[in-house]
Amino acid sequence: MTRLMGEQGPLAALVTPTLEDMGFELVRILLMGKQRKILQVMADRADGAPMTVEDCEAVSRALSAVLDVDDPIHGAYDLEVSSPGVDRPLTRRSDFERFAGLEARLEADVAIDGRRRVKGRLKGITEDDEVIVAVAEPGPDGAEEWRVPLGALTRAKLVMTDELIRHVMRADKAARKGRDSQD
Repeated sequence: MTRLMGEQGPLAALVTPTLEDMGFELVRILLMGKQRKILQVMADRADGAPMTVEDCEAVSRALSAVLDVDDPIHGAYDLEVSSPGVDRPLTRRSDFERFAGLEARLEADVAIDGRRRVKGRLKGITEDDEVIVAVAEPGPDGAEEWRVPLGALTRAKLVMTDELIRHVMRADKAARKGRDSQD
């Protein structure tokens, strides 16, 4: 099973410095496929502005050079660089803070309070890295809140809603305004 939360391993350690030097943050890195491997690198701009095609191209060129030198993957593979999109995966502690109040689907590697999967409104994350979700449907015990350790999550993703679209548009506007005031 691929663990998406927390430490993402040696490939993340290899690409993160380059991304950070370029003004980006790593969201997720996955190596997929058996016959033809695909290394998927998902990144965000550190300034909060949306990723552009040009950003993805620049990141791809820079990471290709780093990966060619270190050669961490045996055999041929394709490098795929992308933005997380609107209904993005939640992989970092900061994601659960940043998107608190929005709807998400989460999946844990073990059942917690009788559930492995929930859909609900993110309430945030505690100092002890426990993600809190106000669930859409009460659990078997009638609980309206689901608490799961960040390290137990195998998948977490925002749900596409009108509220999410408004949130993203406000954030984009604020990031553009911030960039314009710096110019």
